[in-house]
Amino acid sequence: APVLISILLGASFSRYQVEESVEHLLAPTHSLAKIERNLVDSLFPVNRSKHRLYSDLQTPGRYGRVIITSFRKANMLDQHHTDLILKLHSAVTRIQVQRPGFNYTFAHICILNNDKTCIVDDIVHVLEELKAARSSNRTNFAITYPITHLKDGREVYNGHQLGGVTVHSKDRVKSAEAIQLTYYLQAINSLNDMVAEKWESIFCDTVELFQKSNRKVKMYPFTSSSLKEDFQKTSRVSERYLITSLVLVVTLAILCCSMQDCVRSKPWLGLLGLLTVTLATLTAAGIINLTGGKYNSTFLGIPFVMLGHGLYGTFEMLSSWRKTREDQHVKDRTAAVFADSMLSFSLTTAMYLVTFGIGASPFTNIEAARIFCCNSCIAIFFNYLYVLSFYGSSLVFTGYIENNYQHSIFCRKVPKPEVLQEKPAWYRFLLTARFSEDTDDSEETNTYESHLLVWFLKRYYCDWITNTYVKPFVVLFYLVYISFALMGYLQVSEGSDLSNIVATATRTIEYTTAQQKYFSNYSPVIGFYIYESIEYWNTSVQEDVLEYTKGFVRISWFESYLNYLRKLNISTGLPKKNFTDMLRNSFLKTPQFAHFSEDIIFSKKYNNEVDVVASRMFLVAKTMETKREELYDLLETLRKLSLTSKVKFIVFNPSFVYMDRYASSVGAPLQNSCISALFLLFFSAFLVADSLINVWLTLTVASVEFGVIGFMTLWKVELDCISVLCLIYGINYTIDNCAPLLSTFVLGKEFTRTKWVKNALEVHGVAILQSYLCYIVGLIPLAAVPSNLTRTLFRCLFLIALVTFFHCFAILPVILTFLPPSKKKRKEKKNPENREEIECVEMVDMDSTRVVDQITTV
Repeated sequence: APVLISILLGASFSRYQVEESVEHLLAPTHSLAKIERNLVDSLFPVNRSKHRLYSDLQTPGRYGRVIITSFRKANMLDQHHTDLILKLHSAVTRIQVQRPGFNYTFAHICILNNDKTCIVDDIVHVLEELKAARSSNRTNFAITYPITHLKDGREVYNGHQLGGVTVHSKDRVKSAEAIQLTYYLQAINSLNDMVAEKWESIFCDTVELFQKSNRKVKMYPFTSSSLKEDFQKTSRVSERYLITSLVLVVTLAILCCSMQDCVRSKPWLGLLGLLTVTLATLTAAGIINLTGGKYNSTFLGIPFVMLGHGLYGTFEMLSSWRKTREDQHVKDRTAAVFADSMLSFSLTTAMYLVTFGIGASPFTNIEAARIFCCNSCIAIFFNYLYVLSFYGSSLVFTGYIENNYQHSIFCRKVPKPEVLQEKPAWYRFLLTARFSEDTDDSEETNTYESHLLVWFLKRYYCDWITNTYVKPFVVLFYLVYISFALMGYLQVSEGSDLSNIVATATRTIEYTTAQQKYFSNYSPVIGFYIYESIEYWNTSVQEDVLEYTKGFVRISWFESYLNYLRKLNISTGLPKKNFTDMLRNSFLKTPQFAHFSEDIIFSKKYNNEVDVVASRMFLVAKTMETKREELYDLLETLRKLSLTSKVKFIVFNPSFVYMDRYASSVGAPLQNSCISALFLLFFSAFLVADSLINVWLTLTVASVEFGVIGFMTLWKVELDCISVLCLIYGINYTIDNCAPLLSTFVLGKEFTRTKWVKNALEVHGVAILQSYLCYIVGLIPLAAVPSNLTRTLFRCLFLIALVTFFHCFAILPVILTFLPPSKKKRKEKKNPENREEIECVEMVDMDSTRVVDQITTV
């Protein structure tokens, strides 16, 4: 039944869909920035056919960008490079997009200015004027930074268009190592958007082709589609690495379940255990696909979540099978296996469902995290059902094969030892088996002890880790572990940079690196929106507005407008009606304010009175570092200022949608999952036989999570969507491996702590070791995938597995030998060498008159 269900649901992949919107996945769902964007759009509707360049900052829109720099750090403003850049600009404007019946050029899909010409970056006009000045041998032309003047008298901002700038006195530009050009496109309908998307693709090809013919310069193209394409590219570049991972896991799973004894070896169960996990994952994916879910690259982590949980459950069942008596019926042995292993497996599965279920709830503010948790819940649930049914049935079949002394691979009856002696050596090697009748009654050796991992743990490791001389070094090592974890924990940073979730060898990474290197002196352009009707003619109001924007580079006409009001001196009793009429006429007739009409909203009232409803200007902050946290701090500072200011205003930039309250949004799933896990552990403390199990389990989970967070920070992994999902999984992975170990130890009575530590390791250590080896082998190919997303995934999952393994096999076995719970020591008994067995034989004589008791000492 599981196989049929998986095939039926897996068939839906013939029409699976890919999530196209990166904002939908990675931006906080409930974001103040989204509300601010809606308010901005309602006040200043974007008219794609006619609006200013910086109006595009309300929405990213369609665009193409390119950064041009030199390998030798040459001056990009010299004659050679100026001509080269203008030549590139000419090639870009000649790009054609062929559609049936018409060829679209940049002029057809560009954003138009008021004079019906395409809006291009002001740096193009600067370069053209610079070229004209050189042609006419004029030496008085100067470029200032970050604001320069054009020959038509306009002040233009070039802080984001000139990079690596060296200046003379009075901000005169001496040289610039990089220049950035941006081409804005219209997307007013579906056809226009389709053409613009195709234009972006041709734009990148054109830039790359242009660079091949000019190898002394380096160009970094980027478009509005680059982030989406590079985010999904991770799935494509990961395919062969995931296939390699699957082959390695299959191989090691078969080897971990194999023995030299051909009857008791279980290689098929190793393969079938992995097949169980695969079927459950396929079923969950089919359900998500049929219910309208869309695929995205974060789903690459789900197979590894399933691998850790599913393989451990199957290996634990196999470990329980080894403890059953071979003379029992298969039904009894299977019943013993389910009774021994499925209780703990059920509880850990419930923990997975609770923690990931909380992550899949509406409390999670990141859509990618919510979808990931939802899919994981479904996969874990079906994995539990398939382990009970599919893997349980497989265990029964192999049990019958073992009871009939059939070969574990070929299912052929294994001949008796006397028959094998007549066969060749290779035949005897393949059919090596130990028959129960070959064992004397006095021997109590378990036939499964010949398994390599069982033999290693029982004969060597258990005695070594509980040795008195080893314990101090383990405790010292744990203190070092805590110290480094604390050092990393204090340096945790928030990873709101979207380049952390894309493939490495992509345009997004190359462009972002170049942009941070050359254009990090100034922040992105921030819109400053006043959304109330204030007394613009009042001098004190003007001063308030300028005070709030103090320290910013202003790139709209708003400051000039306020200075214009001062010159008119209209605050000396001029009636409001006359003021607004003069204001409106100034914008219609004054050339200086011709472009400002979109930056202020007029509203007519009764008696033709005109009022100012809202206004805006654009600001750029001077930044000292390239860290993204600085922009986040700036956003929070401006928001706090807007709450206390006399003038009602908001600030907005499209990037604010991604970073708005990112820390609380991305950390919420982990916080909620931790709370739910602690609640479940506390609640189950009243149900288990000893509440100390949950106490130790809680401390172990806290220690593992603390260590993983600290070490992943030291390994340069930031706290982002992917790492938080891994940390949620880390809670469950730790409980998976540590709960059976702690349960066996705590519930053990009599004997000493050391004895029960050894017993717990012997009972559960093999399953932990087998699943750990398969898990690590499966993770190793992931480290080679050229993607930041998989790099984060590998580092977090590797640390979770390593730290959990360290706790299971070193920390807990040592600490439990001298910390509660206490054990009652076993009563002293005589050694086997001094044991006396008394045999009483009653002898009766022939006449039944006398009884003689003969006592014989053996």
